[in-house]
Parts: sequence; structure tokens; C-alpha cells
Amino acid sequence: MPYFPFKGIPRFYDIGGFLSRPSMFQRIVDIFVSRYSTLEIDAVAGMDARGFVLGPPIALGLNKKFIMIRKKGKMPNCVSSGEYECEYGKRGGMCIQKHALSPGERVLIIDDLVATGGTLSAGIQCVKLLGCTVVECACVVELKMFIDPPPESGMPNRTKLFEGQGMGDVKVWGLISEDVLVNEAKLPEGYVDDGEEH
Repeated sequence: MPYFPFKGIPRFYDIGGFLSRPSMFQRIVDIFVSRYSTLEIDAVAGMDARGFVLGPPIALGLNKKFIMIRKKGKMPNCVSSGEYECEYGKRGGMCIQKHALSPGERVLIIDDLVATGGTLSAGIQCVKLLGCTVVECACVVELKMFIDPPPESGMPNRTKLFEGQGMGDVKVWGLISEDVLVNEAKLPEGYVDDGEEH
């Protein structure tokens, strides 16, 4: 997974690299399925939008239902998290349909990458609003520099965020971290950073 500059972020990671390689994509799905096959899980929830790519094959491998946690305003009949902060700035919240889960169900939340934990914290809020438990949050990439940075760094602290929102008991698992993702992308001639902010 080579990194490249995007919207002022010097090391942006994109899962498109392995999605275009079926054997690698399947291997990643298999790793997630193996990790969670022995845990009591009733549902797999994918975070908008890359969790919608990763979550369904993992849910199928576990023979569990898949549900979507979407950006606020994208689905009817929902409960919504509050606003949250992520590495890109403030966001308006996430939502989940009221009937997607039954109280007491145990949920695995899937996303492509966790950095500051803001997006995942919004997803956890949504699941808890329906009276359910988040078993774990799982991502392909975990940027560990945000887990518990020293206060003088000025960086967001995911541990303090989760504890401050009463979700310090929810574990986050990442398949790989930034310390092994050291391949800088070779940008093609004429490369333009013209994507929209996330």
C-alpha cells in the first residue's frame, strides 16, 4: 500500500492498491474472518464508505448480517451520533437505521483505516444508541501515532477520546500500521491532487 500526498496529508493511504489484486483482497478478508470466527458476533457494521467495500465479504465469511453506518442524512429512519473530529476536521455525525440491530446484539465495526478515532467513535455511538455492544473495531491500517501521543505533540489522542466518551472498553485492531507502510507512491507525470476532502 504505497502512500501519496493528498489534501495536505503527506502520507495518505488508499486501499485501492489491494482491491485491484483479487488474491491479496481475498487474503485480507480471510485474515479478518479467521480472527473473528470464534468471537460471539451477531453483525458486521461497515463505516461509510470504505467499510462498505470491506465489510460485506467479511460478513459473508462469518455468515453474519451486514449493516451500514452512514454519513448523517443519507438514510431514513435513523439515530445519529453527535458531531465528531477526524484528521480532516469536524464532521456532522454518522447514522444507523433504527431497525438495523436488535438490543443486545454484538457488533464488529469495520473500516479501512483508523487514525484519530473520530469516525469510529461516531460509529460506536450509533451502535450503542440501539442498545448493542461493540465487540471490537477492526481496520486494515492503524495509525498508531494517534493511540496515546505525548501531550506536547499537540496530536489528537484516540485513547483519551474514547475514554472521554465512555467507550474506553472498545478495542481497536489494525492489520498493519504506518511503521511498515514505507513505500512512497511513484506519482505519474501530470498527477493532480484534485480529489475532494474526505
